[in-house]
Amino acid sequence: MGQWEEILRIKRYVWPLLGAAILAIASMAAPANVAAEELVKFKIVNGSSIPDSLTGKAGDPVKGRETAIHRKKGNCLACHTLPVSEQPYHGEVGPELNGVASRLSEGEIRLRIVNPKYSNPDTIMPAFYKTEGLHMVQKKWQGKPMLTAGEVEDIVAYLMTLKE
Repeated sequence: MGQWEEILRIKRYVWPLLGAAILAIASMAAPANVAAEELVKFKIVNGSSIPDSLTGKAGDPVKGRETAIHRKKGNCLACHTLPVSEQPYHGEVGPELNGVASRLSEGEIRLRIVNPKYSNPDTIMPAFYKTEGLHMVQKKWQGKPMLTAGEVEDIVAYLMTLKE
């Protein structure tokens, strides 16, 4: 057996073992169960609105726009059309959000982001500020809402700028 054949034989056996060892070490470093984040308590009024800010202050509409169009965060464009010309491929599953602030109050928009099932139990829109009662959540995301309270408020502030 030549030198190169010996090296290839060793690689065939060593690399899989090395990979398994690295994965084992990495899994020990990561916590097995992510602790649940404390969600801000909110009050739903008349079953259709969360009139009070989750953070106690107004959100930033510029940050809200960025979060709304971010493909890995808010990802509103996956289902909704927004006045965002720099992003192609707007969804058509949900209602168009152009002019949403003329159709819904700030509290109604907030509730639809927090948990749209309160307004429409049959909606396919996910709850962006909920940690319990969810299905098929990856382990690393269990106990974490999709958006923080601040991000919810930022998106609400952005959507409130969309008037007809």
